[in-house]
Amino acid sequence: MNIDLVFLWVDGNDPAWLSRKNAFLGIKNTENVENAINCEGRFVNNDELKYSLRSVEKHIPWINKIFIVTDQQIPAWLDTSNPKIQIVDHTEILPKEALPCYNALVIEYFLWKIPNLSEYFLYANDDMFINADISPSFFFEKDGLPVVRLQRKIFGKLRYGYKRLMGKEISLYRKRIILASHLIKKRYGKYFSGIPQHNIDAYRKTDYKETVNVFENEINSSLQHHLRSDQDAQRVIFAYYSLAMSKGHLKYVNRYESMTVRINKNYERYLIKYNPALFCLNDGENITDDDRLRMKTFLKKHFPDKSTFEK
Repeated sequence: MNIDLVFLWVDGNDPAWLSRKNAFLGIKNTENVENAINCEGRFVNNDELKYSLRSVEKHIPWINKIFIVTDQQIPAWLDTSNPKIQIVDHTEILPKEALPCYNALVIEYFLWKIPNLSEYFLYANDDMFINADISPSFFFEKDGLPVVRLQRKIFGKLRYGYKRLMGKEISLYRKRIILASHLIKKRYGKYFSGIPQHNIDAYRKTDYKETVNVFENEINSSLQHHLRSDQDAQRVIFAYYSLAMSKGHLKYVNRYESMTVRINKNYERYLIKYNPALFCLNDGENITDDDRLRMKTFLKKHFPDKSTFEK
């Protein structure tokens, strides 16, 4: 079994990229670049990818090929001559009507179109890291089906109904998860209350493509959402589809297996306490440059050895 790894990466500090993005926003006059939906934390580059690749080489060296999906960018430190590395531009996989795209969810709909992508692949953001030696069976069972890792949420959709009843705002992130779960419930009569683990996930390309075909109308309606929208189904729809079709093995995670922490929190204490196999250091709104500098210092210390993916 060849297992590939796909990253989504952007350098939001790149003047050329910023110029293109701001010009587009000015023309479309849709969203303010500084708002919570499209905040700096979603695009800023802290070199997390460098340390994520170090964690990959250290802990899962069996990975077949690594695809880095970008928008006319290549990390300056990346050794593209490494035979394991392949840069994939948005234009290679996205329909023309979706370009330019600053909406990760729309990009994720088309990962299956990456040229030469293996049937079995993992998907990660650059802020996700491997923290232990793990085998392919961590991601795929003996029958070849992926392990679908979700966070358990007690009371399921009742929680969202209660929030609405109490007049509480549901975040954009949760709205897109709710949309994904409703689409699966409407078509297959199955409701999954677990939410994404927000960490490295496993997929089969065949199932991924099937999901896109089944929900073709819904996905096509998102193509011109160049920025994030509550009308886009979250990527968890691919996991829900696998479970609904008995093409995946559900596993609810705990902090010893998979953990996500905001970088303005005491993530070092959490990592020492739980020592998870996977961890994500999440940027976002309300994060300062001091928080990012502290995280970068931590990553240098945690993954000090240069990988063969670096020049």
